[in-house]
Amino acid sequence: MNKCVAASALTIAAFSMFGLRAQGAPLGSAAFAYDGAAPLGVKVLQQNRQGTLTIEDITFPSPQGGIIHAQLILPRNQKRLSAVLFVHWLGDAKTTNRSEFYRDAITLARRGSAALLIDAMWAKPNWFMKVRTTDTDYAASIGQVIELRRSLDVLLSQPGVEPSRVAYVGHDFGAMYGAVLSGVDQRVRWYVLMAGNNSFADWYLLYKQPADKEAFVESMAPLEPLQYLAKSKADEFLFQFAIKDRYITPAHALLFASAAPYPHGMFFYKSDHSLNVPEAFLDRVTWLDARLNPLR
Repeated sequence: MNKCVAASALTIAAFSMFGLRAQGAPLGSAAFAYDGAAPLGVKVLQQNRQGTLTIEDITFPSPQGGIIHAQLILPRNQKRLSAVLFVHWLGDAKTTNRSEFYRDAITLARRGSAALLIDAMWAKPNWFMKVRTTDTDYAASIGQVIELRRSLDVLLSQPGVEPSRVAYVGHDFGAMYGAVLSGVDQRVRWYVLMAGNNSFADWYLLYKQPADKEAFVESMAPLEPLQYLAKSKADEFLFQFAIKDRYITPAHALLFASAAPYPHGMFFYKSDHSLNVPEAFLDRVTWLDARLNPLR
């Protein structure tokens, strides 16, 4: 691993930007329930081939209503496949969508992993500033986790995918909602969570302020990521953070990673919040490939 700072060297004594929020009791799995037996309804909008891979732009219905847009990358001529669900960040306009992890997905697909890259709710144009509100954040957050579960249904339905070899990669909001997923759905064995924050309320309050801020914080407390990481049954976690992150301090990063069960690894890179550096990419795909495709 190309780590820059060891987790053991960190301290949790100082906080620069965000204060820790009190954690409410986590919601039970019933809060994230949906009709898993409903037809998947996958539609292929476009298909092309890249060497030994098939790449499809697809849509499928959300259990919450609406349509989920995604890209499915499948190795051809392989009968046994591992699988990875990728969930992007809220960052620059070019990569706040399923394209952020395209290189990861292609690399792992060439090594025998089916990949599904979805557009999360924050892929919508101007989502943070103009679409979401503090009145809808709680319900939308539950809905997003349900959509992640439905995305796993689609991924696991692909021919040859083995349900015992499934991973999840998420960045920023993708890491935070992935943390919640890890505590309510046991199908994912390995998680890579990048630059996740401890509190949804802290991030949602960066812009729009509710009339009653204290009530909003309290309403979001049952969804805070740390408590779901703590109850996760996943086999292993890899946490990636940035030294120059203006949003996530090293202290907060340590708290986020420390909430997860062992074994887990935590690494820092000479990067900003984007984590768009070769070392992070190489560590990520190497770590995943060793677990997803050990006999390749």
